[in-house]
Amino acid sequence: MRGVNVSPARPVVLRDRQPRDLPTLTRWLTDPQAEWRRWDAPYFAAAATNKTMRAYAQYLAQNGPDADERVIDVDGVCVGMVNRSEEEPVGGGWWDLGILIYDPAAWGAGTGTRALRLWVADTFEWTNAHVVTVSTWSGNERMIRAARRVGFRECARVREAYAVRGQRFDSVKLDLLRAEWEAR
Repeated sequence: MRGVNVSPARPVVLRDRQPRDLPTLTRWLTDPQAEWRRWDAPYFAAAATNKTMRAYAQYLAQNGPDADERVIDVDGVCVGMVNRSEEEPVGGGWWDLGILIYDPAAWGAGTGTRALRLWVADTFEWTNAHVVTVSTWSGNERMIRAARRVGFRECARVREAYAVRGQRFDSVKLDLLRAEWEAR
């Protein structure tokens, strides 16, 4: 499957997953050497992540689109996905967002920032969200920068919570209130 050269001028679209996306998603999800795995929760054991990703690829193949996840599309090519889940208690107004760009060719051109901005807008439009959060680790500086560009602020940090490749990193959570989003 072809990669995509993403420049800031190329539009980023969030859309429902389509059957044509499954080969691309399966390839990215089930490749244990995929570069995205170095950045998305690399503190989990590789064997467990491999098993989880294979099961998720199977789930995607067997189930239709979900309102709480979308494909990140650049020029008709699936380069990643966004997702969201409501934190307990249901109805309380707290939604946690996730973003993952699988294709390294789409990194560094603002794709993640644009996708996150679209996902925040969608979440505030279609859910009862009062606050949205993203969670990452201090080694994922691109994710932290993207969240800050969209308007998120750091709200929690657990120092040296994760060991990654022999080094300690912090757990980082950032939040954005609906009122802050609407004031932008």
